[in-house]
Amino acid sequence: MKILRFIIYVLIILMATPFLLVHYGPPGVATTSKVALHALVGYGGDEPDADLVRQQLHVADGFRLNLYASGLGKIRFLRTTEAGDILLSRPRTGDVLMLTRDANQDGFPDDVRVLLSGLTRPHGMDILDGWLYIAESNAVGKIGFNVESGEVNGDYIRIIEGLGDKGNHWTKTLRAGPDGWMYLSSGSTCNVCEEDDPQRATIMRFKPDGSELSVYATGLRNSVGMDWAPWSNELFATDNGRDLLGDDFPPCELNNIVAGGFYGWPYINASTPDPDFGAKLPSDATANRPPTFEFNAHNAPLGITFLEHSKRAGFDRSALVALHGSWNRSIPDGYKVVVLDWQTDGTVTERDFVTGFLQGGKLLGRPVDVAEASDGSIYISDDYSGSVYRVDVADDSQSSVSLPNPVPQLVASVDVLGAYNSAELRSVSAQGKQLYDQFNCFSCHEQKIGKPLINLHESYNVASLADFFSAPTPPMPAFPLNADEREALAVYLFDHELNNNQK
Repeated sequence: MKILRFIIYVLIILMATPFLLVHYGPPGVATTSKVALHALVGYGGDEPDADLVRQQLHVADGFRLNLYASGLGKIRFLRTTEAGDILLSRPRTGDVLMLTRDANQDGFPDDVRVLLSGLTRPHGMDILDGWLYIAESNAVGKIGFNVESGEVNGDYIRIIEGLGDKGNHWTKTLRAGPDGWMYLSSGSTCNVCEEDDPQRATIMRFKPDGSELSVYATGLRNSVGMDWAPWSNELFATDNGRDLLGDDFPPCELNNIVAGGFYGWPYINASTPDPDFGAKLPSDATANRPPTFEFNAHNAPLGITFLEHSKRAGFDRSALVALHGSWNRSIPDGYKVVVLDWQTDGTVTERDFVTGFLQGGKLLGRPVDVAEASDGSIYISDDYSGSVYRVDVADDSQSSVSLPNPVPQLVASVDVLGAYNSAELRSVSAQGKQLYDQFNCFSCHEQKIGKPLINLHESYNVASLADFFSAPTPPMPAFPLNADEREALAVYLFDHELNNNQK
């Protein structure tokens, strides 16, 4: 049986390899291969080079961009506090970082520290009535949070448990609505399929105490970003369209989310029937609600925030959206932050805000989330290089891009194996090596097909790496390992890495 499973895993890898070659051939083979590795197996890029940032990044007229912090690992969503601190989720390491406020006014956070750890792939966050709410991949929890001191207090309490997080799109995004409800998005398990779990491919909502959880809107393949238009309190959400239908179809979407709304997936893409599932649309299905705005196909719009404190004219009815960038187009597209402007007739137009993350074959980063602070400053997270950028209104004497040095970085602890004595470490690591050899892991990771197994301690600890093995990013297969085996494999990889570093 093990031999059969092994053959299946090898076939999956072999099938993935030509897929990558087809989609990432000329032009720009090197760049698009990096994008593919980042999208499929989590491979990230180097910390931003100061000269490259100055050369590549461009911000809209009237604004000034700074590299605010780097070396933060696989960061995802961010939330600003009224006191000026920034919270950052790191699903792969199971923690939430805090970039403390820039009290000394040097243009950088005064400190970078772990606010909360031991979570299960945290992603979306929000603050309401003295509580910090966190959407884990399988639960929602909350903990007392003092905004002024930037400290958590009391115990972390899971108020909703048992959320599905298998398959693709396991991240959950959480926002507190102006109506007093909490809103929670949950992406699909697949590229295109009919879901067995009625909570997947939806936006849900619940009371702040965790009660009355219900599905609010359906047919949303992967709505990662949510926010409310301040002039109307309407909820809008980004949505990532399905893959493998060519470079230019289907479009990614911005949807006006209403109670009971159905937004098409998997049967309809925007307003066009899906070639695989269009004929399967149930006869009693709710009428499809077409998108408010269509992004280019595969741009992968993620975080969205409506501007409420901008000091520049022309942003009164505007939102910023982070376009993570395509991984399955022959010519990459996206990789920027755009402005969406609501016109008086209700239509929406798009213009660039920050561009240049992918330029001339050089990939600098992939924007994930955008947040606005109460002073009007704007923060952008990048999970490719582990960086946060800050955008402020500029005066005529300031250049558009500034990079004073040094940029604060998170120093990762290398003592990831401190919980094991020498005998335990030898035993557990030996078991992990047997698993590494049994499943032929070296055929990918040491042949440069999969992510290089270096500097793991910068992004994981033993628990979070073992958790990653339970639901890895495709095309890496989920090997049939129990909890002890996943731990052993993680220990072996850290032990092997540390031994190599000491040679």
